[in-house]
Amino acid sequence: MDHSDDDDYSIQGGEGGDVESGGRGRGGFMERRESGMSSFSESAREPLLHLKSRVNTTSQIAIVGSKVYPIESLDYEIFENELIKQDWRSRKRVEIFQYIFLKWTLALCIGLFTGLVGFFNNIAVENIAGFKLLLTSNLMLNAKYFQAFAAYAGINVILAFSAAALCAFIAPAAAGSGIPEVKAYLNGVDAHSILAPSTLFVKIFGSIFGVSAGFVVGKEGPMVHTGACIANLLGQGGSRKYHLTWKWLRYFKNDRDRRDLITCGAAAGVAAAFRAPVGGVLFALEEAASWWRSALLWRTFFTTAVVAVVLRSFIQFCRSGNCGLFGQGGLIMFDVNSAIPAYNTVDLLAVLLIGVLGGLFGCLYNYLVDKVLRTYSIINERGPAFKILLVITISLLTSCCAFGLPWLVQCTPCPSGFENECPTIGRSGNYKNFQCQPGHYNDLASLFFNTNDDAIRNLFSPRHRKQFQISTLLIFFVGTYFLGVITYGIAIPSGLFIPVILAGSSYGRLVGRLVGPISNLDVGLFALLGAASFLGGTMRMTVSLCVILLELTNDLLMLPLVMLVLLISKTVADSFNKGVYDQIVEMKGLPYMEAHAKAYMRNLTAGDVCSGPLITFSGVQKVGDILHALRMTRHNGFPVIDEPPFSEAPELCGLVLRSHLLVLLKGKKFTKNRVLSGSELLRFFHAFDFAKPGSGKGLKVEDLDLSVEEMEMYVDLHPITNTSPYMVVETMSLAKAAVLFRELGLRHLCVVPKTPGRPPIVGILTRHDFMPEHILGLYPEFIRHKGPA
Repeated sequence: MDHSDDDDYSIQGGEGGDVESGGRGRGGFMERRESGMSSFSESAREPLLHLKSRVNTTSQIAIVGSKVYPIESLDYEIFENELIKQDWRSRKRVEIFQYIFLKWTLALCIGLFTGLVGFFNNIAVENIAGFKLLLTSNLMLNAKYFQAFAAYAGINVILAFSAAALCAFIAPAAAGSGIPEVKAYLNGVDAHSILAPSTLFVKIFGSIFGVSAGFVVGKEGPMVHTGACIANLLGQGGSRKYHLTWKWLRYFKNDRDRRDLITCGAAAGVAAAFRAPVGGVLFALEEAASWWRSALLWRTFFTTAVVAVVLRSFIQFCRSGNCGLFGQGGLIMFDVNSAIPAYNTVDLLAVLLIGVLGGLFGCLYNYLVDKVLRTYSIINERGPAFKILLVITISLLTSCCAFGLPWLVQCTPCPSGFENECPTIGRSGNYKNFQCQPGHYNDLASLFFNTNDDAIRNLFSPRHRKQFQISTLLIFFVGTYFLGVITYGIAIPSGLFIPVILAGSSYGRLVGRLVGPISNLDVGLFALLGAASFLGGTMRMTVSLCVILLELTNDLLMLPLVMLVLLISKTVADSFNKGVYDQIVEMKGLPYMEAHAKAYMRNLTAGDVCSGPLITFSGVQKVGDILHALRMTRHNGFPVIDEPPFSEAPELCGLVLRSHLLVLLKGKKFTKNRVLSGSELLRFFHAFDFAKPGSGKGLKVEDLDLSVEEMEMYVDLHPITNTSPYMVVETMSLAKAAVLFRELGLRHLCVVPKTPGRPPIVGILTRHDFMPEHILGLYPEFIRHKGPA
């Protein structure tokens, strides 16, 4: 589960952690910083609640592989300072029109490129896997069984090694599905390299190699990450590092607009994976995005519509036979049944049973995935060689299961009327010959010796009720269930949708076989309901999964039953543990803000978790003091307080960001005397000078070159100070502050005193201050009250 093996961001010498502001949690700074910051710690005061002496030693970090990386929050708040206000006032109508036009143009480009990548992935998987399966089948027809296994397992190992090498050496952040990372980013967490160009490259080709290698994984989860990476790349505005910048994209050099683009990219990824445009929008709304508005809904819908048009165009092109071995793959709808489903009481009872089974199997699946991921993290910590060795081991195990398990079942005679299709030789189909005599097929090989998409199509197939034996469905369910568990977490791009659909549809069809004599529903429809129940039990989504499955199968008449099993499976599974993506976000140490506050937060106030010392600046501050504060801390926000002679009494002017201070010091527009010089700074700087850099690094303290004389000069901070930060009174309940923080997408929340005659600011709440590890570390007596409020 690594994100990177670079040492640039590893915590060395006491740096790192989610240190957002000049006001920290109760007890001051983290212990490992105290030795270098004694000058700032002298003014620390006692906590507001004198329960006992508390020292904040927690730090919100992400444990990724063998290294520890700092996690920062994203600035989704609209930042209002004099420079930005001046820019707003000076914008002409044509510039406003250009900004709106570019929003829709970028949405079009995201849909276009994501659709092209989705089509390319499917073509590549179908052709690579098709060649492998065709070679193995030809050897099996000639009774060369050992050569067939050697060819099958050998090709799988080569493909698995290629995928693992890409992940281990180029972009470790590309491993896994990527949905938890995208979800965390849209929540406001900027983890290391999750949307970098190298991650996009490895995600595309690693997913192709991994799925073609026969792993029980899907390309659907990685497609969400791919769409987000494409959106992030298009929204960078070029690269300053490579001198490729476009002035007309400068409007999008901020976290807020990039967040909207990445939301569109995530929705486009789902639309490209399942050809489900409406499902993609609902997935982004229900699962991925933490913040939504109506304007974003329109753009996301437009993006997914573009994806659907692109895929439809290329599918029509491929049907003419111009795409090699391209078959009826994942981009083609699984047409389950054109008949009107009629169901009786027995069918409804069977549906209820499937829903309960989906919830139980789903929560067990999540529990096992959690244990396997924690075990794999120990192996992955040992370096790239061990990651690749683990991937090869799982590849060999998967090949042995896929090739060996079909020998356990008996050959089945071909059904009458299917002489042209059974057995399937030299092409994709439902009736694999494997080791059977002429006129017979191996039904388990028809599932294992196919691409995952074709296996799902076979399980959803309504044409022949007894196509798969009960023992076959049971073996396939157990095999895919546990192979899916042990495969997720190795160093390849891997999605959870396809393994869950495979396992769910197999036990759904099994239930359909058992109740077949007294049921009115087709076994293919039972397979669909089984897939829906298992998806609901693992991922805990309802509306988006329902629409995705209905778009996937083109069977709107199944809507009531699909809704029923999803609600039942989610309710049952929620009684035991969290959804799989929520578990992975928590396991990675990503500081995710939940939609609901914890119960114990109602017993605390905002002032209880934020106490001094505060690092504040005056409205006109000495350059040397600013530079010293930047060097001694990793804080990203500092309160600015106006004092006499610039105000009658100390008052909170606003909040200034670390990145803005670096740009201001780099410009060296200083004055020898402590005077207001904002008008001169407004003429020298432009709002875009303070825009967020792209994927390249921004300014660092080490980049500043200031002389001794300049260190004694002064700089006016008023033009770059956010004069309207969000503020709460110190007596507000922590639960209410947490909901406010999450709903507004904040990075800093100023806490002001309730009574007069005190300093104008008590402290600053950041994402770190709302984390359970931090709060329960200060107040362990609340550990037994960890439920939602």
